[in-house]
Amino acid sequence: MALRDYRIRARLRALYHGHSPTAVRFRLAVIVIDFAIIGFFIAAPLLRDHGWAFYALDGVIAALLSADLVARALAQSDIRRWLKRPLVWVDIFILATLLFPNWGYNFGFLRVLRLWTLLNSEFFWNTVGRRFDDTRIEDIVKSGSALLTFIFVVTGFVYAAYVGRGAGIAGYVDALYFTITSMTTTGYGDITLPGTMGKLISIVVMLLGVSLFIRLIQSLVRPHKVFHPCPICGLQRHEPDAVHCKACGQTLNIPNDE
Repeated sequence: MALRDYRIRARLRALYHGHSPTAVRFRLAVIVIDFAIIGFFIAAPLLRDHGWAFYALDGVIAALLSADLVARALAQSDIRRWLKRPLVWVDIFILATLLFPNWGYNFGFLRVLRLWTLLNSEFFWNTVGRRFDDTRIEDIVKSGSALLTFIFVVTGFVYAAYVGRGAGIAGYVDALYFTITSMTTTGYGDITLPGTMGKLISIVVMLLGVSLFIRLIQSLVRPHKVFHPCPICGLQRHEPDAVHCKACGQTLNIPNDE
């Protein structure tokens, strides 16, 4: 039994962390399925009225995510260290909302966080983005994923909490419209959340939305820096052509791509 368990873990480790064509194809398939699941999470408020079909699909997704999390855990050489990662606990919480739908119904909008955990995971960058790891592309994708995740999480929350309650939100598109106009501080005033709580939610959306949007713009326009830790002071990012660390003056040896 122990030998069989060892073989299973070795096989999973090869699939999740290996570089063979089979391992890469496997991880690409997992990522494609992940994006399909994320699409379902985004569209869930519009599909919830389909009754048993929706909950059956919910159950299938719960089974897939459960199998993926168990497989990822078995593929780790140190499971305790793996469990300390915040991204892992976000995925566990998302799975809990699927396994216990009656409890997790009010938190269903948080399932879209799967987009953020996927695009910030080593699993994604070691498979799809190896050539873009620690580059401007990675910064842009991560900033964009944070902004998109924020938009859809807030939209889902506003839709679940205020649809049909006199806030001017009659559907999902209205909730999305409110989120975009609030985070861009446009505020046309045709849709407003009622009460003090509604005002506080609008303030949070404005502040966080603008911050995430500015972060994305900075990723697009600021000078690119490469990841190369200084051996003396530990400064991690430097200009691609830097000869000395700007913090301590240590001579650097940054490899180029040429």
